[in-house]
Amino acid sequence: MSSLICNQMSVLLKVPKRISLFHPTRCASHSVSVKSLDKILIANRGEIACRVMRTAKKLGIRSVAVYSEADKNAMHVALADEAYLIGPPAVSESYLRQDKILKTAKLFGAQAIHPGYGFLSENVEFAEACEKENIIFIGPPATAIRDMGIKSTSKKIMADAGVPIIQGYHGEDQSLEKLRQEAAKIGYPVMIKAVRGGGGKGMRIAMSESEFESQLQSAKTEAMKSFGDQVMLLEKFVENPRHVEVQVFGDRHGNYVYLFERDCSVQRRHQKIIEEAPAPGLTEEVRKSIGEAAVRAARAVNYVGAGTVEFIMDKNLKFYFMEMNTRLQVEHPITEMITGTDLVEWQLRVAAGETLPMKQEELKIRGHAFEARIYAEDPDSGFMPGSGKLLHLKTPTPACDLRIETGVRQGDEVSVHYDPMIAKLVVWSDDRQSALKRTVAALRDYHIVGLSTNIRFLMALASHQSFKAGDVNTDFIPQHQTELFPPRSLSKTSLAQAALVMVASHRMSVAKKVLSTKDSYSPFALNYNLRLNTSASYTLSLADGDSEHKITLTEVDPDKWHVAVDGGDQLKVSDVVLTEESSDKFTVKCCVDNTVSTMTVLLQGNSVHLFTVDGLHSLNIPSPNYLKSATKAGSSFDPVAPMPGLIEKVLVKPGSKVVKGDPLVVMIAMKMEYVIRAARDGVIEKVFYKEGDNVPKGAIVVHLQEGEASQN
Repeated sequence: MSSLICNQMSVLLKVPKRISLFHPTRCASHSVSVKSLDKILIANRGEIACRVMRTAKKLGIRSVAVYSEADKNAMHVALADEAYLIGPPAVSESYLRQDKILKTAKLFGAQAIHPGYGFLSENVEFAEACEKENIIFIGPPATAIRDMGIKSTSKKIMADAGVPIIQGYHGEDQSLEKLRQEAAKIGYPVMIKAVRGGGGKGMRIAMSESEFESQLQSAKTEAMKSFGDQVMLLEKFVENPRHVEVQVFGDRHGNYVYLFERDCSVQRRHQKIIEEAPAPGLTEEVRKSIGEAAVRAARAVNYVGAGTVEFIMDKNLKFYFMEMNTRLQVEHPITEMITGTDLVEWQLRVAAGETLPMKQEELKIRGHAFEARIYAEDPDSGFMPGSGKLLHLKTPTPACDLRIETGVRQGDEVSVHYDPMIAKLVVWSDDRQSALKRTVAALRDYHIVGLSTNIRFLMALASHQSFKAGDVNTDFIPQHQTELFPPRSLSKTSLAQAALVMVASHRMSVAKKVLSTKDSYSPFALNYNLRLNTSASYTLSLADGDSEHKITLTEVDPDKWHVAVDGGDQLKVSDVVLTEESSDKFTVKCCVDNTVSTMTVLLQGNSVHLFTVDGLHSLNIPSPNYLKSATKAGSSFDPVAPMPGLIEKVLVKPGSKVVKGDPLVVMIAMKMEYVIRAARDGVIEKVFYKEGDNVPKGAIVVHLQEGEASQN
């Protein structure tokens, strides 16, 4: 990126300072006093806590962290000026304990609490408790949270404020017959939503009357588990909609602005996976109209601070109010990138009683930005969340056009107790296409080993022709399933390069041992001299899942090799340049059959990890035959945990007869519930875990013995 653009961005990120946070005063034209903020408590964890701390440090405000036992070594704890252990790993005993958090704030002398997003950020009772304890809640008034938190209430308020809403039923009569009648009036397909819902929880789609009752019951069950409430609303379901949201801000002086829109259409499980700002394809008329509608929504509830008004947009660019998130959003950095603002700084200043740092006419869109959420999950298995240790972590180099928002470092654990997000990759450029190219390149440079991630999927998504054209909607992933999940393949060139790195690593290891010994008769010295003065031939094996590759390398000159993969034609390799990034990581550049190719290889024990142009490929050095024949414990029909998690319910006991498909165990992990079912008819011989136990991924949860199941 040119220095000119970097200088431009550095100027954009300077926020005008109207009134100092550090000297209590009173605005001349308003009755709102400006309070001093010297210390704040962040009632959150991970990347959002780190994000808030960076701005606080910039402003000279001290930060207090709270952490659970699982987070004692977390990054946000290390970055904080002070930190306090809040409780056990379970969020109900730590990050959701309002009493402990308020007590900690008072103990450390924090004047304000920043709730981040999630946890207590949209909790009415917590906002009221902060006010009662004379602690500033860095967020909207409790009344705004309450009004916007109940969908039926918010819809009425929005309609009265002239904000477009979609046809639906938000009434008190929740009988099945009434809901069925209203669904028929609206017309199928119908969206069924929990009134207290969020994050896709308690939401179902009934495509026809025949499936309405089952979808309604499913939504109610999930809503009760997630929110303790099963009141539903119905809406006309807009097919192939876009999800467009507007960042709004208000202060205590009655000022409001919108900071333009974000497109968050591409989702899995109704949760966002990649966002961009501004939304592609909008006319300036629509952009202004949706922004002003969002401001009307905020003004209608006397909103203060950062909020996001979410809309459904149809193919004709008509938009309808969906909900308002009364907090800072995960994807706020892309808004910061295109407007040159620091929204956390805005939050702190508004909470202290200052006026908004900018007026609407001062806000302009500059360039385009993308945010890709990097998760510990397996897209090939239905985006199943995962956990584990980050054995290797290398990120793209942060710059003025590239941010890494994260709360983890190499060696940290992605815990089963919390959200599986590893980081947010935020990229800015002058226009959409260059920003998208920069995003793909940065994803290619994001190297993670130790757990499954969605990086390769994000690369495929960002490279898809429809996505590049801005042709997106909330069904984008299922519509393009085949292209987004192509069959995995590994080229012969990549396998040849991996084998070259393995040979070179061995030689370097031998050379180091020679240099470290004075014994001229050392077998290492003899081996090294042999390799220096004669050509060599190697045969290596690498396993890719169930496939095993044989690679034969023959050195014909010091810098030329012939390589045969799986007995095929020999590849002619020359001009090999090997760069040692670390003791076990190498970048190899060479010419293979007259084509120059570059790849990074990480060697870890019996694993070989290849970072190719299309993402990570992990291979294994096969075990000897005598180990392969060892007896494997358990039966192929024994159900296993698909992810690490907590056993919520055990539905069977030894001696229970089950049929294929019967539920056996209910697991909870990373905000998801997963039911483990019987793979065949049989009798439960043993149950290995009890309710409340933690289980690792792949663990056998029950032993199922073949037998006749009861039909009763």
